Amino acid sequence: MSNAGSGLGYAGRRVVITGASRGIGLGVARGFAEAGASLHLIADDAAVHDAARELRATAAVADIADKAQVAAALAGQDAIDVLINNAGLELMTPIGDVSNANAEAFRRVVDINVTGTALVTSAALGRMQRGGAIINTASIWGRIAEPRFGAYVASKHAIIGMTKTWARELGPLGIRVNAVCPGWVRTEASMRSLARMAAEAGRDEQALLDEIVAAQALPGLMEPADLAPVYLFLGSDMAANITGQSIGVDRGEVPW
Repeated sequence: MSNAGSGLGYAGRRVVITGASRGIGLGVARGFAEAGASLHLIADDAAVHDAARELRATAAVADIADKAQVAAALAGQDAIDVLINNAGLELMTPIGDVSNANAEAFRRVVDINVTGTALVTSAALGRMQRGGAIINTASIWGRIAEPRFGAYVASKHAIIGMTKTWARELGPLGIRVNAVCPGWVRTEASMRSLARMAAEAGRDEQALLDEIVAAQALPGLMEPADLAPVYLFLGSDMAANITGQSIGVDRGEVPW
């Protein structure tokens, strides 16, 4: 593996990011592009090609819950230095809802967030060498809970559990595995969840958001680009002694 990425520079390093067409994934991809990484972006929609053009990267459209699509998306990626498992699905799945639609939503969240993350990691491992890093996007809801989001909360708890397991499993191979646990970030998914939470509570969206932000130690709502520095650090040689950890980036909302 090249030593060109020592420190926080990524020149010569190959980085694969899932869920990179929007939100946190795109914000993180921009950070790695600025640091000089060679990027391969994967997402479930054609917008990933727009992101790839912007960042001079390669791209593939894939449903990461489908093993064959994952294999196709990684075809041609002979070496991977950093894998960022960011793709995820956030839906409300209240346990009292017995509809087929709710059952399917629950299944789909777990398929994407848990099974999909495992499928991508498994497919990428043969392309990783000693000194590589895997970074999983979890959530503060992987440490706490939120009513009516059972599937999503369970999936993010699972991400943290898999992070710890893989760190032990892959440590002897010289591959580090960590997770980032974002708090509230201004993304399409989080704002959709906010709208549903407000609607179910009969509250104004902005008032609910103000209440959430007020619970943070630091004021303000994070933007996707705000998450990039922690991913850059965890993927770098500066984090060579850090593995199996879940790093909260939530402006002090949840005590860790």
